Amino acid sequence: MLRAALKAEAGKSLVQAAREAREARLAEEAARLAAIRDASAIPDQCGPDTIAAPARGPFVVEPQLTMVPNGVDARGLEKWVAAPTGYGHRASVRAADVFDRMIASALRRKRPCPLTHGQIAMGRRYAALVELAAADGTKVSQLDASRAGGDSMGWMDRHLGIAHELTILRNRIGFSAAMTVRRIRPTARGETQRGPIMDRVLVDMVCIKGCTLDEVLVSHGWAVKGAHRKAVTEALSAALDRMIGYRDKKTS
Repeated sequence: MLRAALKAEAGKSLVQAAREAREARLAEEAARLAAIRDASAIPDQCGPDTIAAPARGPFVVEPQLTMVPNGVDARGLEKWVAAPTGYGHRASVRAADVFDRMIASALRRKRPCPLTHGQIAMGRRYAALVELAAADGTKVSQLDASRAGGDSMGWMDRHLGIAHELTILRNRIGFSAAMTVRRIRPTARGETQRGPIMDRVLVDMVCIKGCTLDEVLVSHGWAVKGAHRKAVTEALSAALDRMIGYRDKKTS
């Protein structure tokens, strides 16, 4: 009798342990899913039409604003204020990019952003053009032929315009090593330094691939430290300025 009681008690303990382990796993999974839902939750100012999508990844809320007149001041001059616009005065969301990460990092460290607004806009424009050129390179001729007249010339003009703008920007970037990076002695660059960082490679890695400046340094075998980070930042700023059209005047 005693042996049977002990055996029954041991069986109950195993069942209880298995039940507790299962409940712990379920609680852990529920917490994980809740964290994903919270991270992908859409703010109220975006409205209910924008759905939560965990696969979207990090995103940035962008209020849609326009300048509208708002009476006159004491001198009789018309005053203007920013007012929400767009559908239902709602804000929109867009996927966060490497420039948002730079801005967030600068805010956390309470330092100015390493790039100006114009340079960031140029980097995003360049990335958008590269994406458009890659996505718009093939015409669906069968569908175009099924339409009255098609849109062959419109498609061709658009594609040629994108290619022409990309050519201009890439010519402005140049194909040489960044001057500020080239001034650093090879012995100070790092033990595994594999060569110079080219302007075009730097711009493509940051704007298109979304690499941070530290990741650019590491990929080229450079040691990640203050002097190297400053040099590669100046090189990127100069390249973006040339893409904008500046030649001699630095904007950052």
